[in-house]
This record gives sequence, C-alpha cells and structure tokens, in this order.
Amino acid sequence: MAAAVLPPAIVCRALAKRYGSVLALADLDLEVPAGSVFGFLGPNGAGKTTTLRLLTSLARASSGSGSVAGMPIGGGEPNRRGLIGYLDQDPRFHGWMTARDLLDLVGRLYGMPAAVRRARIDEVLTLVDLTDASRRAVGGYSGGMRQRLGLAQAILNRPPVLLLDEPVSSLDPQGRVDMLQVISQLGGESTVLFSTHLLNDVERVCDRVAILDHGRLVTTGPMNELLDRYARPMYRIEPAGGQEAAVAQMAASIAAAPWATGVDQSHGVLRVAVSDEAMAGRELLAVVASHGVALLAFERQRPTLEDVFLQLVGRDAHQPEAAA
Repeated sequence: MAAAVLPPAIVCRALAKRYGSVLALADLDLEVPAGSVFGFLGPNGAGKTTTLRLLTSLARASSGSGSVAGMPIGGGEPNRRGLIGYLDQDPRFHGWMTARDLLDLVGRLYGMPAAVRRARIDEVLTLVDLTDASRRAVGGYSGGMRQRLGLAQAILNRPPVLLLDEPVSSLDPQGRVDMLQVISQLGGESTVLFSTHLLNDVERVCDRVAILDHGRLVTTGPMNELLDRYARPMYRIEPAGGQEAAVAQMAASIAAAPWATGVDQSHGVLRVAVSDEAMAGRELLAVVASHGVALLAFERQRPTLEDVFLQLVGRDAHQPEAAA
C-alpha cells in the first residue's frame, strides 16, 4: 500500500503584513511539508522574522491566512498550546532564574507531569550541552548559551512544529556545528522551519528552502532542485604565484569565450561560471595551457546555495529591473 501523504505542517496563503506605510511581507504563498527541515533565507529586512511572528500569532496579518499544524494562525485557541516551539532571534529570560528553573516553569505551563518534566529537562539540557551550567543564574550566560537554552525550552514538550529565528547567530563555530546537528536530529520528530542568512548552515541540514527578498517570495523548493535550476556550473582555477601578467591575459581570454558567463578573480583564485559545461570541459584547460600558466589547482566545483542566493537576490540580480 502507498504511504499516506501528510498535509503540510505550515501553510501560508497570500499572507501579508504592513507596518504603517511599510509593506514587510507581501502575499506570501508557502507550504512546508510535514517532517522537513526547511531553511527560510533572505537578507536583513527580507521579512523572515515578520513571517515567523505571524505564524506564532505574536503578530496579526494585515491580510491573507495561514495555519500551523492544522490550526489557523492569528487566534487564541487554547488547543494551540503545545503545537509550536519557538526560539526568538534574541532570547531573553529572567536573569535570576537558573536554566532548570526556567525549563521547569515552561514544563508546568505545558501541563507536563512532575516525573515526565524532570526527565525531559535532563534530556534537553544534555542535548544542548548546558547540563554543567544548568544551576547557574541565566543572567550570567553568554549570548550563545542563551541561544541554546532558548532551543531547550522550545523543544521541551516535543512540539510537532519548531520555528527558529536565526538559531545559530550568537554561536561560535563549534557551537554552530553542535546546534546544526541538534536541528538535523529534530527533523525526525518535528517539522523545523528556521530563518538564517548563513547559507552554508542551510546546505548542511535542510532538505527544502525558501528565499525572500524585500518581503516577497523569490523561489522555494527542494534544495537539490534549486541548485540544478539556478546554479551555474563553475570551475575553480588556482595559478601558481608570480604569473600576474599571464594570468590577467588568461582571464581575459576565458571571459571572451562564448561558453563563459563570468570570471571572478580574488585572492589569487579564478572562479569561472559557464553556460555550456560540455564545451567548457573541452576548451577551458586548453585556454589555460595556451597562456603557459602553471596551476596549483584546477577543478569543477559543485554549485552552492550561495551561488543561487546571489543570482536571485544579490546586487546583480536587481540591476536589470532597475534599468528597465
């Protein structure tokens, strides 16, 4: 028998939000499949936080509709409690409370029995690596520790939907890796929607993404599909040092080739975007050899989410529209 198809965990239909004359979110149509780890991307001011606040009913939509875990947004239904776990971009807690105090309070608000509450508090503190600091006052926590505590309270009652606003923004590199690993694990039991501008992090853990810009949805879909659709094939060429004149001539020759769509040169490395991968594969190395440039590296690079992002919302993406 075919597996049952679950309804989307999050649905937005023409969802919009105005703050006075400012349109923060414009007619967002979006579906987040149940069980997915969904990356919500965009530059600062794109409308990511506004969308999350609408989905949590912390803000009211100006128009449109939406639902989370089957419940319409914008209402105060008592049975909504427990369906959503939310981590704010800059979580704030009472400084005099310990992490255990806070999590115990959250558990009580969810109506968790005492024994279940104690066991789950130990579990989430271990998960976010705060066990050793769990009896210290939260006021002495670093920003990264508050971020991890915020995730702990968001997942305490095992909500079916997690909304995370910039969950790794305050973390050091090791903390980011640890947090992303936790988020990836959570995808097996919750639907996770998290906003970020750190594209490498999204590539590590997300199976689907949506990109916003100036309050409007630019594109959405499975990660691999977006990479195939938008990212151009790319070659990386790293010449040996001391060949500046020859490298400049080589770069000009590559840029003039009909299969080359862009040559970026920085820190002694050339990145060549191509429109015809088969032709570039045959001719690019010959162009390099014709200029007698010695190489340290020559490789075809897998397109990245950053390539897609810059193509769709980077500075160059807006130039044709501005000139039209």
